[in-house]
Amino acid sequence: MAATESSYSTPKWWKEAVVYQIYPASFQAQPGVTSGWGTIKGITSRLDYLKSLGVDVVWSSPILKSPQADMGYDIADYKDIDYRYGTLEDVDELIAELKKRDMKLMMDLVVNHTSNEHSWFLESRASLDNPKRSWYIWKKPKSISSDGVPEPPNNWAQILGEANSAWTYDEKTGEYYLSLFTPEQPDLNWENPEVRAAVYDVMHFWMKRGASGFRMDVINLISKDPAYPDADIVLDPGHRYQPGSKYFVNGPKLHDYLQEMHRDVLSKYDTITVGEMPGVSDDKEILRSVGSNSGELRMIFIFDLVDIDKPNVRMALKPWDVKEMKSIITRWQKVMIENDGWNSVFIENHDNPRSVSRYADDSDEWREKGAKLLALMQTTLGGTLFVYQGEEIGMRNAPTAWDISEFKDIETINYWKKCEQLYANDPEKLAYGRKIIDMKARDHARTPMQWSAGENAGFCDPGTKPWMRVIDDYPKINVEAQLKTDDSVWHFWQGVLKHRKEHADAFVYGNFQDLAPEHPEVFAYVRTSTKGERWLVVLNFSGKELEWALPQGFEVESWDRSNHVQGSPDKPKLASVPLKPWEGLLGKCK
Repeated sequence: MAATESSYSTPKWWKEAVVYQIYPASFQAQPGVTSGWGTIKGITSRLDYLKSLGVDVVWSSPILKSPQADMGYDIADYKDIDYRYGTLEDVDELIAELKKRDMKLMMDLVVNHTSNEHSWFLESRASLDNPKRSWYIWKKPKSISSDGVPEPPNNWAQILGEANSAWTYDEKTGEYYLSLFTPEQPDLNWENPEVRAAVYDVMHFWMKRGASGFRMDVINLISKDPAYPDADIVLDPGHRYQPGSKYFVNGPKLHDYLQEMHRDVLSKYDTITVGEMPGVSDDKEILRSVGSNSGELRMIFIFDLVDIDKPNVRMALKPWDVKEMKSIITRWQKVMIENDGWNSVFIENHDNPRSVSRYADDSDEWREKGAKLLALMQTTLGGTLFVYQGEEIGMRNAPTAWDISEFKDIETINYWKKCEQLYANDPEKLAYGRKIIDMKARDHARTPMQWSAGENAGFCDPGTKPWMRVIDDYPKINVEAQLKTDDSVWHFWQGVLKHRKEHADAFVYGNFQDLAPEHPEVFAYVRTSTKGERWLVVLNFSGKELEWALPQGFEVESWDRSNHVQGSPDKPKLASVPLKPWEGLLGKCK
C-alpha cells in the first residue's frame, strides 16, 4: 500500500470490537468466597451475560500478584495471580471459556512502575552496587536541610497525592527513588535494556498463554527527561511540590521504546493494544503512536474529554460546557479520519466518576434518559468502543451523604488528608474539597457491580462484607431488574451495540460531520458510510425542551430510535425537530 493511501476504513477485528472493562475487585465474587472481593471465577460466570450484551473483548484491570497499595496497579509478580482473585489455572479457564464464545481477553500491562515488594525492587534497594540497582531510578538528595533532612532531587509532586514528593527516601542506601504515583510504586528505569527485555518477556508470557493484547497503563510516562529538572510552580503557595508532567509525559525516548516493543513483541501476534496516555493532546505527537504506519500501538486513550473539568491536577475543578465537549469529540474524530490514525471511544473507566453523573443528569427523573443518551453518542462515534462495568445499567456516583470513611482509593485518602491539613480552620474550603471528592473521586467507578436487588446487590454472598460499600440505590438499579424490562438502559445498550455492528461501515469506519458546532446544547452530527449511507445523530445535552433546525436541504428518511420511546419515534423529517430533555435521536438520511 502506498504511504499516502489511507487504511482508516480497512476492516480489522480490533477496530470493530466492543471492549468491556472489568474492575475485578468489584465485578463478581464466586459463591463461597468470604473476602468480599471479586474473583476470576466470578468473571467467568458472567461471560454469557457479557456475550448477550454484545461484548467481544474483556479487559480486566490488574489481577496479578500485588500488595494492593493502588488496587493492583502495584505489581509484585508479573507471572502470578493475586490470591484474592484466584490462580493461573483460573485465568486459563477464563481464556478457554472466552474462546468458546468467540471472545478475547485483554490484559492490563503496568510497566511504568512495579510494586516496592517486587523481587526486582527488593534487589535494587539492597545495596548501591546490586546488579539491579539501575533497574530503577535512584538519585542522591539535592541537599541536606539545616535540620539534617535529605531533600528530594527535585520538586516534582506525587501524582496520587500532590502534597507529597514524587521521590521516596531510602534510609539504608541514602538515596531517593522515583515513585511518581505512590512510594509503593517505584518507577522502572526504561533506559536500562535489561528492564525492557524483562518487560517484553512478560508480554510474550501472556500472549503465549492466550491473551489477545494489552491495555498499557500510563505507557507514555516511561521516558523521563534525563536532567530531572524542577517543575514550574503552578499550584498555590500552600503546595511545596509541583506537577512535573512536562518532564515525564511523552519523554525523549518514548517512541524508541514503543517501536522496539512493537518489533520485539507486538508484531509477532494479531493483537489489540491501547495505550493509556494522560497529559498529551498534540495531534502530531499522538499520531506518532497510533498512525497506521507508526509501528507502535493500535490506539491510545486520549484524555481530553475525561479531563474536561481538570485544571492543573486531577482532584480539582474547572468549568466546562457542551460546546467544549462537542469540540473535543469532533476534533479527534476528524484527526484520526484525516490522518489515518485510530480512536478509542470511552467516557468511563476505573479512574473517573460515572458518566451519567458527570455529563448528564443522574437524578431519579432523568438518569435513564441521560445514560441512554450517552450510549447513543458513543455507539455512533468512530473508533474502538470501550464500555465500563455498570455503565450499561446507568450506575451513578456514590451518594454525597456517604461518610468519607467509605472512600477507599489512595488518591481520595491522600487528597482528603491534604484538605484537612491545609483547611482545618476554613470550613468553606474543606466543604469544597469534599465537593471535589463527590464529583471526581475514582471510588465512584469502583463500587461493587449491581447484579440484583438481593443482599450485597448479588455481588458477593449474603452475610459477606464487600471490600467496598455497595451504592444504596441497588434495589432499583441492577442488572436483574433491567433484563426483565424492555425499555431499560441495558436493553438500550444492547440495541445500539447491535445496530453499530450491523452498520460498522458508517459508525466505525465512516466520515464525520458536526452539524451544529456553535449550538450551546445540541450535539448533532452525520456519519457517512463508505457506501454513501448517511445517519443523523441529534443529542440534547440539556434538561429542557428545545427545537433544533435541520440544515437547509437536509431530510430524514426515517427515524430509527430515540432514548425516550421504544421503537421508531414520531418526529418531523424536515425543517425543525422538537427535542425533549436529554433526548437523543438516530435517523437515516435521504
